Amino acid sequence: MAEQRQRALSTSGEALYEILALEKGATHDEIKKSYRKLALKYHPDKNPDNPEAAEKFKEINNAHATLTDLSKRNIYDKYGSLGLYVAEQFGEENVNTYFMLSSWWAKGLFAVCGLLTGCYLCCCFCCCFNCCCGKCKPKAPEGEEQEFCVSPEDLEEQIKNDMERDGETPIVLQPTNATEKTQLIGDSHRSYRTDS
Repeated sequence: MAEQRQRALSTSGEALYEILALEKGATHDEIKKSYRKLALKYHPDKNPDNPEAAEKFKEINNAHATLTDLSKRNIYDKYGSLGLYVAEQFGEENVNTYFMLSSWWAKGLFAVCGLLTGCYLCCCFCCCFNCCCGKCKPKAPEGEEQEFCVSPEDLEEQIKNDMERDGETPIVLQPTNATEKTQLIGDSHRSYRTDS
């Protein structure tokens, strides 16, 4: 059961270096050299009967892929595997913002500002009285027509009446045969030139 559980996300940023048997802050060449040595040692083709070697090989590839990508490596060094998870969820450019907003002082500042100004209560009242209840809804200036809602059935009936008054009837059936001409295919040749 312990093997099936997902690993907890760390913030230290040392586990990937340990997989490659390196110290934190190793150079790109040291990472490359250690990866090649360990990849050859644990490659599944060299260890066909050892499933643990295949798992170790996957871990080595993952560590190498993360540590050779400069952006991911900087995030990993600063925030650990939790930082990589946040980068995957919210994008690499938002990692610093996420950790800044999730810090204790940012949460405290947000709570204190909200309580001191009564902003939470004010926003709720403004939304409810202006939008939901309509009692405090702003009135239309004099001379302007007030907005009203039309049901879809009434709107459809109005469109039909307008079309009948203009002498046009809506097309409700498809042409019965392929040789029948429609209004879109005219006998005269039209030109759509834009030059004067």
